[in-house]
Amino acid sequence: MNRRHTLKSGLILIGSATLATLLRPASAASQILTGSRRWTAADTAPPLPVDPRLRVFFNEHEAAQIKAIFDRLIPADELSISASEAGCVTFIDHQLAGDYGKGTARYASSPFLPGSAQQGEQGPLTPADRYRTGLAEVEKDCRARFEKSFSQLSTDDQDRYLEDLEAGRVAFSLQPSDTFFALLLANVREGFLADPVYGGNRDMAGWKMIGFPGARYDYRDVAALKGQPLDIQPVSLIGRI
Repeated sequence: MNRRHTLKSGLILIGSATLATLLRPASAASQILTGSRRWTAADTAPPLPVDPRLRVFFNEHEAAQIKAIFDRLIPADELSISASEAGCVTFIDHQLAGDYGKGTARYASSPFLPGSAQQGEQGPLTPADRYRTGLAEVEKDCRARFEKSFSQLSTDDQDRYLEDLEAGRVAFSLQPSDTFFALLLANVREGFLADPVYGGNRDMAGWKMIGFPGARYDYRDVAALKGQPLDIQPVSLIGRI
């Protein structure tokens, strides 16, 4: 798997999310625009920047597993740094310790029936549960196959194992291996392209690679440039908190 394949869907999500924001203002913003609600500077509390020195969900072995997996999905190359160098492990570690990991916004009542591709994974496990049990299954299977942990395998063996995981050829007891792979892939994309305030996209490496401007709010200085490179330096929410 190469960087282009790994990031392709992530870039589509950025584009569609931006378009959706432009076409469908949030209800609060809509109320402000129509005059039915007064704007205040403290309408929404800003996110607190993640401290990359703190590990809050993974134990040391799990963190090593995730680093090895993420760095095969987004390896360092001539385009950019690797997933772990960009802080993707820090990103998902903190996400799993919070509301995302707990599945706070997710409907989780039975019955659990197989859903369509559009509905995503259906089951009782939260994202935190899926990571904890999934990584344990990866460890068990790699020990049985190779007598080593995933992080100790050669890069060729790691790639072959991830291909088996993606194809659903690895037998997991609590979740299908292909849906666990899909979760890993989605999260490494998110970590590589999210605002650095959440711990990933360190030094805005992902944004710089694709030319995404980030949280920039004013384009008047480049509005007159037509068909020219803009060379816009991206802006993180961290610089606005």
